[in-house]
Amino acid sequence: MLETVLARIEGADRAAFARAQAALDAKTKPRRSLGRLEELACRIVATRGDGSLEAAVVVAAGDHGVAREGVSAYPQEVTRQMLLNFAEGRAAICVLARQAGARLVVVDAGVVESVADPRIRRVRLGPGTANIAEGPAMSRDQALEALAAGIDLGGELAAEGIGAVCLGEMGIGNTTAASALCAALLPADPAAVCGRGTGLDDDGLRRKVEVVHRALAANRPDPEDPLGCLAALGGFEIALLAGVALGAAAERLVVVLDGFIVGAAALVACRLAPALGDHLVASHVSPEPGHRLVLDALGLRPLLDLDLRLGEGTGAVLALPLLRASLAILRDMATFDEAGVTDAGA
Repeated sequence: MLETVLARIEGADRAAFARAQAALDAKTKPRRSLGRLEELACRIVATRGDGSLEAAVVVAAGDHGVAREGVSAYPQEVTRQMLLNFAEGRAAICVLARQAGARLVVVDAGVVESVADPRIRRVRLGPGTANIAEGPAMSRDQALEALAAGIDLGGELAAEGIGAVCLGEMGIGNTTAASALCAALLPADPAAVCGRGTGLDDDGLRRKVEVVHRALAANRPDPEDPLGCLAALGGFEIALLAGVALGAAAERLVVVLDGFIVGAAALVACRLAPALGDHLVASHVSPEPGHRLVLDALGLRPLLDLDLRLGEGTGAVLALPLLRASLAILRDMATFDEAGVTDAGA
């Protein structure tokens, strides 16, 4: 299944990009005066076409064995508690998704204690991952299963008319997993990719860097084997989101990235399918030091810089109005000829 999906992921249609830019150049404005908004419209058309941009946000949750190393300011039970908060519609992402008119899909990819609630999709790969500081987070088969589940979800959303998929996550300890994964794949020194996450103090940050060093030493990941790196160092929610990105791109959807943890998932997915990069939009850059490194590696420029570090897909959903506005300009703005305005060609 994975090989079939990877073969279906194609890069942007360069001719469509050029046609969209030519159409924008004919609008009643100086050439390229709407800056990156024009580039965004062209990128969407080159990957998705100029149809509707109905949106969904997938928030995947998973627990991490590495949380036992004291790498988070919050206890592990918060992951499950936040799943219930999502289900009740009271979390930040719930508010922002409603505001943006985006469908919210919450997935239990592997929380320690499952939540029996019909509003939460159960795709449980296990009761949390193992401790990466001592060995692999999951087996290679589990990583493949998570990717497959995400691919199925991406395809399902496409079949339901979704044009843009925002990716979000929840999981105590997942910034440590993302840091280890990025340290292996970029590659980068652990100190360069580890940040304070949900609010670590100086001692906590030093401990986190040391734990990532231990994880790399315990697993010896090969950066040329992205699936192996994912299995050794990732999380169930990170693996599932990588699969959603792959499945969505195979259906020519736009994939809107949130913060650092989602960036780690996208990095894995792009190493598996380099053409996926043309489908990605970076919503924002977070204060996590590894996030900008990941965006640079993916060749993406963030749309927003709001010091967001919550996760949940909040930054991705905040960027949706910009995506829709860019297409509205392309679709609805008058040309010089239509408006009877002189075109100076500038």
